[in-house]
Amino acid sequence: MANSYEQLDIEFIKRKAISGVVTFTLRTFFIQIYTFFATFVLTILLSPEVFGVYFIVLALINILVYFSDVGLAAALIQKKEEPKRIDLITTFTIQQSIVLFLVAIGLIFSGRIANFYNLSVDGLLLLRMLIFSLLLSSLKTIPSILLERHLKFTRFVIPQIVENFVFYTLAIILALNGFGISSITWSIFARGLIGLILIYILSPFKPDIGFNIKSAKRLVSFGIPFQLNSIIALIKDDLLIVVIGKILPIIQIGYIGWSQRFAFLPLRFIMDNVIKVTFPAYSRLQNDLNYMKSAIEKSLFFVTFIIYPLISGLVVIAPMVIKIVPNYSKWEPALPLLYFFAINAIFAAVNTTLTNTLFALGKPSIILKLMMLWTILTWVLTFFFIKLFGFAGVAIASAMVSISTSIIIYFVNKEIKISITRNIYGPIVASGVMFFSLKIIEQNLPVNIFSLIFIIMIGMIIYIILSFLILREKLTESLKIVLSVIFPMK
Repeated sequence: MANSYEQLDIEFIKRKAISGVVTFTLRTFFIQIYTFFATFVLTILLSPEVFGVYFIVLALINILVYFSDVGLAAALIQKKEEPKRIDLITTFTIQQSIVLFLVAIGLIFSGRIANFYNLSVDGLLLLRMLIFSLLLSSLKTIPSILLERHLKFTRFVIPQIVENFVFYTLAIILALNGFGISSITWSIFARGLIGLILIYILSPFKPDIGFNIKSAKRLVSFGIPFQLNSIIALIKDDLLIVVIGKILPIIQIGYIGWSQRFAFLPLRFIMDNVIKVTFPAYSRLQNDLNYMKSAIEKSLFFVTFIIYPLISGLVVIAPMVIKIVPNYSKWEPALPLLYFFAINAIFAAVNTTLTNTLFALGKPSIILKLMMLWTILTWVLTFFFIKLFGFAGVAIASAMVSISTSIIIYFVNKEIKISITRNIYGPIVASGVMFFSLKIIEQNLPVNIFSLIFIIMIGMIIYIILSFLILREKLTESLKIVLSVIFPMK
């Protein structure tokens, strides 16, 4: 009798990985565009202070999120053999025990936390709702693992699309009706509840309580080093925001959150989709390094080809948008931060893919050591630059640390030889020429909506023409792959 979760051969994994990236990108394209414009609308309707509160509270909740998982989810995805039900039940039991404990602690101390940051009643409600949403999110873990492990990305993406649509639509409606920060609070609840229902419909799993010590030890041996990296990343990023949230005024935290969010939008648009697909796919290819090398190089090209022009274009049009859009001049103090966070995004496009490679190869200990180095650098440089440049120092430190992450290339090449420069030079050259061309054109145009549209259109034309001049063969090959996924041969 054929097992529905049979061992996947290499060719099948390759097809599923490619189709997964394409499907994720195509299916999330419109919702990502919608998310971008919805976020943009919210930044018009809500004040920097509101975003400052949200940014701090979100960082606090991320601390609970990291401690709610001991890396068992990643261990189940990375596992070479098919997980048994006892593995799933053991993971579910351990995680829910941790989550329930953390949610209880979070709710008990939420009042004191709100007082510490001088949060309003609405801010306290937002904090408590985010704590509760952790429970809803944790219940989705096993169904999500099953979809990821078996590379069923067409199903996996559906809850994400619906969750984003519900969250941003409801948030805008409530913000338009004067709910302020509460518009985010109730949107979080609606998103979590609907996402939970959908994931169980698409990936049925019967929850149960059980524990197998042998299974737990096996999963934890990979999971804990993996999660330690996440916890160090937490100290590097979210805990830092929690600390500076007490040092800097709330409005400046809002500027930091706004600039970081928009600078990283191109990353979120592409990178999250690619990582969701490539970690399980690379993990299944770890016994054949030649195929894995090819897959990683294609990922690098795909990611940089899309992300680099988006970042370049964003940096060019941001000052125009600030001046053109009504009620948007309030974000002008955040523009310098946007430029430095954009530098971070440029390096992250490559280095995050390579970090993902080491995880898939079962080398989380290497990443752990590097994360410790980057965390120390982040904290030292952030407080140093805050003293010199005020709140802009947060973004300057972020850019400096991102450059240092390129050391990951050395460690990846020790495990598997990858041609990085050959796969990213084209997007770098095309994006660079596009950027400088647009800056020259922009200086000779009046600041209005027509100039903004013209700049965007010219930027697209320049990048497309340059890309085909520099990368004709590689683009033709990639286009054939994409078309074969969209229109498969019968």
